[in-house]
Amino acid sequence: MVTFPVDLFLVESDLTLLENRVDEFSEGLTAWQPAAKETGLRNAPMLSISGENYEDAQRQTNNLFLTNLWGDGLPVVPPDTSRVDWILEGTDLPRHEKLGKLLPRGGIVTVETVAVSLAMAGGRPEYLPVLLSVIDAVMEPEFIHSSWQATSGSTFPVVVLNGPIANEIRLNSGFGLLGPDPQRPAGASIGRALRLLLQNVGGALPGVGTMAIFGPMRYTNAVFAEDEEGLPEGWPAFATERHGFEPGTNAVSVFIATGAANIMRRGTGKETLEQEANEGLEKLVDYLQVPHIHYLRGYEEGTPGAIMMSRIVAKQLAGLGWTKEKIRNHLWKNSAISKESVERTGLKQWIEADTNPDTRDSVKLDPWPVTRKPENLILLVAGGQHPTHNFWFQGNSRRVVGRKIETPTAWSELLQQADRDLGCASDVCLI
Repeated sequence: MVTFPVDLFLVESDLTLLENRVDEFSEGLTAWQPAAKETGLRNAPMLSISGENYEDAQRQTNNLFLTNLWGDGLPVVPPDTSRVDWILEGTDLPRHEKLGKLLPRGGIVTVETVAVSLAMAGGRPEYLPVLLSVIDAVMEPEFIHSSWQATSGSTFPVVVLNGPIANEIRLNSGFGLLGPDPQRPAGASIGRALRLLLQNVGGALPGVGTMAIFGPMRYTNAVFAEDEEGLPEGWPAFATERHGFEPGTNAVSVFIATGAANIMRRGTGKETLEQEANEGLEKLVDYLQVPHIHYLRGYEEGTPGAIMMSRIVAKQLAGLGWTKEKIRNHLWKNSAISKESVERTGLKQWIEADTNPDTRDSVKLDPWPVTRKPENLILLVAGGQHPTHNFWFQGNSRRVVGRKIETPTAWSELLQQADRDLGCASDVCLI
């Protein structure tokens, strides 16, 4: 690593310092050799922590985890052997199977590594199949996770589940799906475990492995289910529409966001139904029309972002003749950014500097669409059954990656144990 003061990276800075140290770059690029000579597992010794009582031992555990930069600032559940073994009941894969490498650190992810992180996050074995599919999606080469892991932007993964598994593991698709929910705790544990993997295996420590100036805003990322029961007739589930999975397939979809906005959409009650619906869409248009350079990340095959609307809003629009395709086409066409705005905000320079020649060529368009094609825009039905708001995830995602979820042979037994531990998961049992 060759380090420099931050002044070197400011506009109109003096590059003499860089020129004087160019030999250090040459040395690193031509002569560096890795310390590790083979790809394998480091069988670290088990830690033993004792205290005057259980509470004291747990306090020492949390202090140790923070001292070694393994924690996230919230109390962790000690991932002892018995707890990790319990979590591993959620998969038929062998515990030491290698799944891939997380950057920028380059740590090797194994099935056991994933289970340890889920144990630390307070998870359960029935969450493990989902987390394994998510981390596999993250390591998809075309997803280029090394980029958003290390960026200075406030990026975070968004995970959307489809299929019956969402209800089976108590994952929220309705009221409060982005926040804490004691009746449906799966999203918080899965998202936090993912964050711990990105930090401890991938090395995304603030100011070291990740240069996120403000951070990703969330300990638990965003993990929720699409409200498939609330889809209007003819509206396909997201995993079917985006990835071609058969309806009813248990699947995860992962994309990267760099911010979020709650968008008030309802009128005062004096409008007609059609007027309120149209004005709600125009509010979304104005949010999309911001000249955001992150649109370039997913311009060709990724996504400019995701719109979430409740089943109430979706069915209102459907009743007025709005299909998903028609909504996306309307938003795509009307959110295109004027040439004057592209130039005035400096977006033009970023388009011209893009590595993709097709994206660079799009600078000639006036107005400039926020993505190459309307199909890239994600439209989800999720959230509480209320008409007041829509929600916008600003994208920073080169791809939207989908993965099927493989459950273990003992799946029904795990769900029965969850009912014994947590109580009935049926909607009729929930408050």
